[in-house]
Amino acid sequence: MQANNVIIDGLQYINWDKKTFEKTRDSGINAVHVTIAYWENFSEVIDNINQWNQHFREFDDLIVHALTAEDILEAKRQNKVGIVFGFQNCSPIEDSIANIETLHKLGVRIMQLSYNNQSLLATGCYEDKDSGITRFGKQAIKEMNRVGMVIDMSHSAEQSTLEAIELSERPIAITHANPSFFHDALRNKSDKVLRALGDSGGILGFSMYPFHLKNGSNCTLDEFCQMIAKTVDILSIDQVALGSDLCENWDYSKLEWMRSGRWTFSADYGEGSAKNKEWPKQPSWFKGAEDIFNVADGLRKVGFKEVDVNKVMGGNWLKFFDYSFGPVR
Repeated sequence: MQANNVIIDGLQYINWDKKTFEKTRDSGINAVHVTIAYWENFSEVIDNINQWNQHFREFDDLIVHALTAEDILEAKRQNKVGIVFGFQNCSPIEDSIANIETLHKLGVRIMQLSYNNQSLLATGCYEDKDSGITRFGKQAIKEMNRVGMVIDMSHSAEQSTLEAIELSERPIAITHANPSFFHDALRNKSDKVLRALGDSGGILGFSMYPFHLKNGSNCTLDEFCQMIAKTVDILSIDQVALGSDLCENWDYSKLEWMRSGRWTFSADYGEGSAKNKEWPKQPSWFKGAEDIFNVADGLRKVGFKEVDVNKVMGGNWLKFFDYSFGPVR
């Protein structure tokens, strides 16, 4: 599979409309893993999928539903953006393992086992105690492996992440997080996790979300790219990618929904200050999709060869998706 010059963002959460679809397509991004669930149950996520199906009909000149890696290449050939469905939580499967296959057939290709809190499958990174993968979680991992749904541990706690890596018969993803050595946020990942991810063939998508960055919004492009270079020494150049965690076109209430869902009556401010009731400011070098090639330029400046720049910008995701989005071949 030809992986050169394919640009893939491993995670965005956008309030999509024609303008944002056009901006993303014109940026040169060929595919985006989009969040279609945080706390939604099964019926609610079906509503979200129905809304996306309407988007595919209404904006068929801009976007296409990407079910395979080949769909992404075809989107690139047609000058469209391939849309990959993903969940940031396991809530849509509720307590039924059969829903995994059903949702895969509806186009879902990636699912986090937990989102900050304890779930039915795994512990989230904000819990005080990490009990690891649950009995249900072990069965869910087997079923996700079988149908071809990627296990994502971006918001999961350390022991749960390590156990998911060990239990899964297929490499897992951390679609949007950074190493703890760069910035010691709860969401970022330890060297131990990175080594286990590397040894198992998994992949890490680097986040540009300010709360995951050294110096937050003031993080420089050079610092970000030096972080990538250091991480390559722990993983490999074939196991790193981008997962910007870009959030656009929302008001502040949506940020509270992401953090608080329905599990608390009071706002859970999570990362960042409760005093600043606004979305965090993006770093100057990545204000949105239109700036994606600044990252490629930054990688070149810190010494990455062109072939390796292509891998980080999308080639590695393409190969990972080609292996992951379907039954084991």
